[in-house]
Amino acid sequence: MANFLKDIFKVDKPIIGMVHLRPLPGSPHYDPEKSIEDLAEAAIKDAKALENGGMDGILVSNESDIPYLFQVGPETVASMTYLAARVKEEVSIPVGIDVLWGDAKAALAIAKVLGSKFIRTLMSGVYASDLGLINTNGAEVMRYRKFIGADDIKLFVYINPEFAAPLSPRPLSIITKTLSWLTMADAYCVSGPMPGMPPDIEELKRIRSEVPDVPLIANTGMNKDNVAEYLKYVDGVIVGTSLKVGGVTLNPVDEKKVVEFMKVVNSVRS
Repeated sequence: MANFLKDIFKVDKPIIGMVHLRPLPGSPHYDPEKSIEDLAEAAIKDAKALENGGMDGILVSNESDIPYLFQVGPETVASMTYLAARVKEEVSIPVGIDVLWGDAKAALAIAKVLGSKFIRTLMSGVYASDLGLINTNGAEVMRYRKFIGADDIKLFVYINPEFAAPLSPRPLSIITKTLSWLTMADAYCVSGPMPGMPPDIEELKRIRSEVPDVPLIANTGMNKDNVAEYLKYVDGVIVGTSLKVGGVTLNPVDEKKVVEFMKVVNSVRS
């Protein structure tokens, strides 16, 4: 098993909390009455709640920019770079980047500028999604990663993105094996059908049997009631919805929920 997760997060089975940025300039729900400093204040508050509650890392995403673009504009890259930089200044745990929906080049560029060590993104496959057809180009992304000198930035790759179904009928376990051979992923993020819904444990077991040496990340649906069971089969967790006020994905982080979640995690890790 690759040890880069422990190198980045300093623990086994790291737990990464989501900082879902408020709607950014140019997105449909952006509030022009909100300044970039208002957005920064909200992001920093969420990040500190995650760190104070015991999270091992943070993933910053433009989750509120619904409906998502497959390739974002310069206004999103500029906003996310500034806001993620502000978050990174205020916390001592690692901060990664996810530019939705799967704009890997934008995520790599932001991470490179900030010195972040990981991104989450789409790298392979063609999907029929609720927002239209998603076509990825992992080979081009890998060349861009080399071009900007970002080989040290780890790729946490969605293998079954939410809100979408693959056009190929190939099993996820075979897709992960192929991606390992193609060297297009450092870790696999396995999702449920949408935010707040967990992945299938039996699917995780099948993937593990095919790629025993690549980290698996439970990407959605983790909560204090199921995380102990999932940690038996995965190497890390990304969690958002269950840590939010009222359990609503785009609400602010509730620090008490973070503490409760990490209490379960730490009992498992100990």
